[in-house]
Amino acid sequence: MPVTLEDVDHIAMLARLGLTEDERAALRGELEAILGYVEQLSEVDTSSVEATASTVDTPAPVREDRVRNEDRAEQMVAGAPDRDGTYLRVPKILE
Repeated sequence: MPVTLEDVDHIAMLARLGLTEDERAALRGELEAILGYVEQLSEVDTSSVEATASTVDTPAPVREDRVRNEDRAEQMVAGAPDRDGTYLRVPKILE
């Protein structure tokens, strides 16, 4: 599957990456290789394979759902540079 430099730029913007021209070109090639391997998976005949949710028949262990630690919220945010009570304030990143 061909990957354009515009695709690379879009992915870099979403990941907040600053890429040089060499990095853009390298990433384009790497993404094309990855997508090529994924396309190969679609060629595998899985029609005779039964669908499974897990490959292990061992049931998940069940335990009582209870709080096992003390409330230390104030202690955990004590060193935060900007907070409101026990909530952390962070810069807005959405446009």
